[in-house]
Amino acid sequence: QVQLVESGGGLVQAGGSLRLSCVVSGGTFTSYRMGWFRQAPGKGRELVARIKWTGEITYYADSVKGRFTISRDAAKNTVYLQMNSLNPGDTAAYYCKADRSGLENYWGQGTQVTVSS
Repeated sequence: QVQLVESGGGLVQAGGSLRLSCVVSGGTFTSYRMGWFRQAPGKGRELVARIKWTGEITYYADSVKGRFTISRDAAKNTVYLQMNSLNPGDTAAYYCKADRSGLENYWGQGTQVTVSS
């Protein structure tokens, strides 16, 4: 069974940094695209960044460009989201997603990021 497990969330002060990790298991992800989404209370789920398993970055939300970096380490079956210059607007539950050609999609359980002012 495919599993995605996020970690690295926590409480950080504005201006600080945090790195989220998403470990994938139970499948071969060479043809998948990986995404980080976030959802704040009362808001919809927002795509933050996307990367192909091959390493090509395909998307950053305007709100995070220049501050966040998505990457992957295929050998470790892990996708990362490096978050710098965090502000309270980044406070949300962050979710990792894997999908392939619209045929399969999988979600992690989420990890909470809270940025204090």
